[in-house]
Amino acid sequence: MSSRRSRSRQSGVVSRINDDQIVDLVSKLQQLIPEIRNGDSNKASASKILQETCNYIRSLHREIDNLSDRLSELLDSTDSDSAQAAIIRSLLM
Repeated sequence: MSSRRSRSRQSGVVSRINDDQIVDLVSKLQQLIPEIRNGDSNKASASKILQETCNYIRSLHREIDNLSDRLSELLDSTDSDSAQAAIIRSLLM
């Protein structure tokens, strides 16, 4: 027996995903992604849904980066002892 097989058996049951579970997961993604949810979602292929999901995640990452940059600029421009800075820091905690 290969060492990989013996390790997987030692770690417990190997989880396998079946076709029905994939269809269910793709359907859930379809409901979460605005570009697909607002369009003609009945005709979207699984490939299109996965591609749009990746695009959406990338756009969320860009938005987070932009907001983080704006917050850093705001904190840099605010007096560290000011009430505004204290409020912002308390919200971040």
